[in-house]
Amino acid sequence: MHRMLDILQACYWYTTDRTTESPSLAGEIGADVAIIGAGFTGLWTAYFLKRLEPALDVVVLEQGIAGYGASGRNAGMVSECIDHSHDLAQIHFGKEEAKRLAHLGLKNIDELAEYAKDCDFERNGQLHVALTDGQLHDCEHAMQVATELGVKGYRMLSCDEVRTELNSPLYKGGLFTPGGGILNPVKLVCKLKRDCQAQGVRFYDKSKVVAIGSNTLRTEKGVVSAEKMILATDAYSHHLRPQLLVMFVPLYDYILVSDPLSASQLDSIGWKNRQGVTDGRTFFNYYRLTADNRILWGTSEAMYYPPNKVDTSCDHSEHHYKALLESFARHFPQLDGLKFPYRWGGPIASTTRLTPFFGTMNGGRLLYGLGYTGHGIGTTRLAGSILAHMALSRDSELLELKMVRRKPFPYPPEPLRRHAIKAVTKSLQDVDAGHNPGLLLKMLDAMGIGFSS
Repeated sequence: MHRMLDILQACYWYTTDRTTESPSLAGEIGADVAIIGAGFTGLWTAYFLKRLEPALDVVVLEQGIAGYGASGRNAGMVSECIDHSHDLAQIHFGKEEAKRLAHLGLKNIDELAEYAKDCDFERNGQLHVALTDGQLHDCEHAMQVATELGVKGYRMLSCDEVRTELNSPLYKGGLFTPGGGILNPVKLVCKLKRDCQAQGVRFYDKSKVVAIGSNTLRTEKGVVSAEKMILATDAYSHHLRPQLLVMFVPLYDYILVSDPLSASQLDSIGWKNRQGVTDGRTFFNYYRLTADNRILWGTSEAMYYPPNKVDTSCDHSEHHYKALLESFARHFPQLDGLKFPYRWGGPIASTTRLTPFFGTMNGGRLLYGLGYTGHGIGTTRLAGSILAHMALSRDSELLELKMVRRKPFPYPPEPLRRHAIKAVTKSLQDVDAGHNPGLLLKMLDAMGIGFSS
């Protein structure tokens, strides 16, 4: 059995950079806006608040250190889509809104790429590889939808073409999408925190919020009074506001990172264009190269720990690590013997429509945005701008999005929740194994409801 390390040692990204730890909150302070959570949502919200109103007094409270949650544990793959695909955006919000989201998504990636150019950002696009004829058909459909929405640059790849890009015996073809890229998420966290601090934002680490009042946030050793409070805690949000659980399920994804590849190992698989990759299964593998040519290998077969558990006991899963190693061996037998010294899990808030949702509580004084369902690196930047405009009552085209104005279809409560998730997971696993979708999945598909990350 692999020794289970603390997440700051287990996660590769934390070995490449680390934010300077801020002091803990002690005593009583005041602020114009107080943000709970120093992940991407909280950091981008603070960033945009100061851009909109530089004199604003902003405080950020974090239970660990900046980026400790999902923001520092993800794959660092940036998608052009705000929804999980342009097709799903069309199903969830209609064709015109899907066009709007596609435009916003690409504009957002352009701006993020410029900001994060010193965070190992590589704008290489993405490969979506097909392992079956059915997945090839899905790639063709995705290209057709993108074309209809005016998204350019999608390109189908034959079996030979996709294996020239990345050599796996499993690939039957694929789709290249030009919009996305890869980056180092912890370097982006560090840059955002430094930039916010330079603009006067005050950070308090190891200052877990234990209670929210009408206009106060209470930690174990301090209190912040603020006109506006922002809950930027994604999969942890139900710890403070359990009523939000109806709109999301907390899940865990798991990731491996290898030793650096030698020149001969890289030559054996190609990957000269260094795209991020996903395969076409419902529970897909996602993978990429790091700046020092390690392979990051993850799975979207997310784990639910009833009842809605999100804590350090979920940070590792031997079952998932074993399955990841087995799937990697099938994809790249020529890399037999490659070691994966880094392995970890991270929390995700999944919504039924696979996009975030927003709202207010406490008479409008408490705002929230969460539910990125594995697409948070790009979407949190938009969420930060949305929450900043909401907090300051400023007009923005973003506030008119249906994604902002409408809540997703709710999930059932416990104990029905665990049984529903188990049934859907089994049905999706059957589909990935080659079986036709059953009645349950057909019903959920007709309603535009998803379950994955």
